[in-house]
Amino acid sequence: MKFVAQRVVCARLSVNGQPVSEIGRGLVVYLGVRTGDTKPQAEKCAEKLAHLRIFEDGAGKMNLSVLDTGGEILLVSQFTLYGDCSRGHRPSFTEAERPEPAKALYEYAGERLEALGVPVKYGVFGADMRIDQQNDGPVTIVFEL
Repeated sequence: MKFVAQRVVCARLSVNGQPVSEIGRGLVVYLGVRTGDTKPQAEKCAEKLAHLRIFEDGAGKMNLSVLDTGGEILLVSQFTLYGDCSRGHRPSFTEAERPEPAKALYEYAGERLEALGVPVKYGVFGADMRIDQQNDGPVTIVFEL
C-alpha cells in the first residue's frame, strides 16, 4: 500500500463536471493498493495519516497533524501509484490490486481514518475524476508499506 499526501488549503473533486467532494485545510491523499495488501496495512496507513506532523505550529515548525489542526482528508483511490515505467514508455499496472479488493481496502482505510476522528471526504472509486487543489507549501509526503 502506498500513499501520496499533499497538504492543501482547499480541494474540490468532481466527476463528469458534477461536484462530489470538497475540503478546506487538510490533506489530499492519493492511495494505491498493491496486490496482496491487507487490512492491517490499511490500518497502519490510516494511523500514519492521522498523526503525520506536517502542519506548522505557532513557531513555524512542522509539528502538527491533521487531527491537531482540525483539518480534513480528501481520500482518492489511485491505482496508477503502482505504475511501473522501468521498461519502455508505457506503464505496467501488474502490481496494482484488482478493483473489488482494492475498493474494499480503500474504503476500509477511510473508515479507519474516520474512527480516529479525521473528517474524510471521498473520491469516486474507478471514476475519471477532476481534482482542483491549492497546495500549501507545497508539502508532499510519500509513504509505502
